[in-house]
Amino acid sequence: MSLPKGLAEDVAKNLVMVARLIDEDPEGAYGYSKVALRLASRVAAVREAAGFAAYASQKYSEALAEFRAARRMTGGVDLWPVMADCERGLGRPEKALDMAGAPEVQKLDKAGQVEMRLVAAGARRDIGQIDAAIVTLQGPELASNSVQSWTARLRYAYADALLAAGREGEAREWFAKAIESDKDGSTDASDRLAELDGVEFLDALVEDEDETEADAETETEAVAEVQAAAVVEVEVDAAPEAEDEVEVPDGEQTSDEDGSKGAAQG
Repeated sequence: MSLPKGLAEDVAKNLVMVARLIDEDPEGAYGYSKVALRLASRVAAVREAAGFAAYASQKYSEALAEFRAARRMTGGVDLWPVMADCERGLGRPEKALDMAGAPEVQKLDKAGQVEMRLVAAGARRDIGQIDAAIVTLQGPELASNSVQSWTARLRYAYADALLAAGREGEAREWFAKAIESDKDGSTDASDRLAELDGVEFLDALVEDEDETEADAETETEAVAEVQAAAVVEVEVDAAPEAEDEVEVPDGEQTSDEDGSKGAAQG
C-alpha cells in the first residue's frame, strides 16, 4: 500500500523512533508505534513494528494481534517464532509447542528455525521438562564451529538449560563457548561464567573506600570550622582591649556591657 508523500514521511519518522528506542526504552517505542498505527494501520511494516514494540513492552496479547495482522497482509512466515513466543508470554506454552511442530517452521530460513528451537526449548522449560529442553536445543547448529548471528544465544540457552538440570560442569563449558561467539554482547554469559567460577566483583569495596575518603574529608572540614570559630571568638574577646577607652562624663556610670556596646558603635 502506498501513502501520500507527507503522510509517508510522518509514518517513517515514527518508525525510525520505534527502532531507535525499542531496546533502551520499550515504552517510548510503543508510544511512537501507536502514532504510526493511527496514521497507517493498513501498512504491513507498521503493524509489524507495532507488534515488536508491544512485544518489547511485554504486551503479548497486543503484540500477537499485530503480528497476525502483518502476516495476513504479507503471507510470510518470518514472524512465526515470535508469535509462538507471545503464546509463551500469555501462559500458553503448549500452544507454542504446537506451533513449533507446524508446517510453517519448514518454510523458515536457518535463523528462523533456530529461533523457533529456542522458543520451543523455553516452552519445554515452562512446563518443567528440562531434559526435553536440552534435547530440543541440540543439533548441527549447536555443534557447528561456524559463528552466526544466533550462535551466542543458542549456546547460552543450552548452557542455561544444562545449569537448570544440575549439570554445572557442562554448563560452564557452554557459557564459555557462548562468550567466544558473543561479539556484540547480546548475552550476559561472561557474568554467568564468573558467577559459576566464584568470582566476586569489587564494586562494593570501591564504594566503601570512596565513602571512607568522603567521611575523612568531612571530618577534616569540621575540624577546620571549629578551629576557625575559635580564632574568631578570641579576636572578638580581644577587640575591646584594642579600642581606645571611651570617656564617661562625670557623674555617669556605665556597666562593662554598655561600654562594650559604645565601643562597638564608635
